[in-house]
Amino acid sequence: MKTLFVTGASSGFGRAIAERFLEEGWRAIVCARRADRLQVFSSRFPDRVLPLQLDVTDLAKVATTIQDLPREFANIDVLVNNAGLALGLAPAHEASLDDWDRMIATNCSGLVHVTRAVLPGMVARKQGGIVNIGSVAGDNPYPGGNVYGATKAFVRQFTNNLNADLIGTGVRATCVEPGLCGGTEFSNVRFAGDDERAKAVYAGTTPLTAEDIADTVYWIATRPPHVTINVISLMPNCQSFGPLAIKRAQTE
Repeated sequence: MKTLFVTGASSGFGRAIAERFLEEGWRAIVCARRADRLQVFSSRFPDRVLPLQLDVTDLAKVATTIQDLPREFANIDVLVNNAGLALGLAPAHEASLDDWDRMIATNCSGLVHVTRAVLPGMVARKQGGIVNIGSVAGDNPYPGGNVYGATKAFVRQFTNNLNADLIGTGVRATCVEPGLCGGTEFSNVRFAGDDERAKAVYAGTTPLTAEDIADTVYWIATRPPHVTINVISLMPNCQSFGPLAIKRAQTE
């Protein structure tokens, strides 16, 4: 039986990803800050889910958590670095430095430390997959996206550089970059619990769902061993690219 390790698994993408793999007969190590939600989720899959309370910004705990995994869960076949967040939409000169620091700590430092803790075992076993959840914001800047978009650009380049290092090892990495996706807490977190503002983001659209992302991640994980999927970018077809902005001077 293969083993999945997924961060940010208490809701949204993480929970949907864990559920998809479990339905296919995998074991799952599900990690998140909200342990109560993990316990409820794990009760649905007796003996195949290991719920672990983990904040990926607690770097010391990341290392010990992975080092101390029970034997039956210790050999991780697929790591999904899903834990991440966006905070605010203020322009850079007005944005909160605390928000910036938290996004960097979660989206970059946490992801890197989890990867570094899991990767040596994969290389030693000559097999494994890492899926990093990026965003189309890593490629497409927008007003207010400042540090969030920069962290997701980091995720994409880190993934590519992992593959440069892992050539010939049997281990592969993929960056999944979703666009507009509803039914998660993403916008509620971004707008500090303002549910009406979060709801307005998706008004009149048919966005991607967490299940769409879970399907994509499972497809990546089940490609033949000789296939590496470097990057997948996906959007709902109510979303696409726009023109570059031009600021025109006022004329009299």
